[in-house]
Amino acid sequence: MRIAITGATGFVGRFLAEAALRAGHEVTVLGRQPGLFSAPVAHLAYDLHQPPPPLDGHDALIHAAFLHEPGRYRGGEGDDPEGFRAANLDGTLRLFEAARGCERVLFLSSRAVYGGHPPGTLLTEATPLRPDTLYGELKAEAEAALEAMPVASASLRATGVYGPAGPGQPHKWTALFEKFRAGDPIAPRVATEVHGDDLAAAALLLLEAPAESIGGAWNVSDLLLDQRDLLAEVVCAAGGPELPARADAALVNVMDCSRLRTLGWRPGGWDRLREAIPGLI
Repeated sequence: MRIAITGATGFVGRFLAEAALRAGHEVTVLGRQPGLFSAPVAHLAYDLHQPPPPLDGHDALIHAAFLHEPGRYRGGEGDDPEGFRAANLDGTLRLFEAARGCERVLFLSSRAVYGGHPPGTLLTEATPLRPDTLYGELKAEAEAALEAMPVASASLRATGVYGPAGPGQPHKWTALFEKFRAGDPIAPRVATEVHGDDLAAAALLLLEAPAESIGGAWNVSDLLLDQRDLLAEVVCAAGGPELPARADAALVNVMDCSRLRTLGWRPGGWDRLREAIPGLI
């Protein structure tokens, strides 16, 4: 399969591109820079502010690009909400139009589309969307636009993504680990997480499943992870100071991923996290 991927040089996009390459697919990177990957890729210059390049000859599009303030998704608009909307929604809609000739289109959405539900709510794909950030609003609007298009498509509502995409690649917990080693106070926190490789595996399943079975949204989440338990793994691997307090897991809205599991998706859980720890510390 020939797959075009936006955002392939970003944190999550890198997992998607590398997984596609390992599976033997041809990858075209749509972005400002081609990036370095484990196998050769084609490159088409592209920015969400601009009209997308023709996607003739591509079997699928995975849209993972998102322009935001560095390190911020929720609140990523900074002081320019209109520019944020123009790039990330208008640019996405133009891209979807350019992909009408593709057999499949996947969109990297977010659990942020659920927004404000009471603590402890189990989030299924049928849970009403109540985005409480501009980021979540734009993801929800893009999902709706994609579902209305006459192409086999799916939106992946991903939770927080962890793990380095390759040797020397960044990960989300660098600052946390530095604070922990320095003995700085760490506030209790518990949240849902998924390894980037498991998110990429979900995307490949949706690319390969029968077209009639992939429509709509798909929750992508694995662990309910307390920072205390994460840091306990770091202590086991490399030593460290006293662990922070445990957070209240009952306040977290866990995502139900049973729909994705019916396709055969099996995320790595704690084994995946423990395998990742040496590369994280």
